[in-house]
Amino acid sequence: MKTDTHPDYHMIKVQMTDGTVFETRSTWGKEGDTLQLDIDPTAHPAWTGGSGKMLDTGGQVARFNKRFGGLKLTGKK
Repeated sequence: MKTDTHPDYHMIKVQMTDGTVFETRSTWGKEGDTLQLDIDPTAHPAWTGGSGKMLDTGGQVARFNKRFGGLKLTGKK
């Protein structure tokens, strides 16, 4: 096996958006560096569920049915 092929894997600190800090092993930065996150699981709607809304703006389903409601698909025999 070749020597010196793996990156330096060391301890760093990760600072969340709410200020909490935890230590983990990483190849990012140097030993003891602090990685400050802009987006993390405690603040981002993708993880927290957020207040995303699903809207049928303008009645998209109704418009589709109006345009293509009379369309019949027939198979050849």
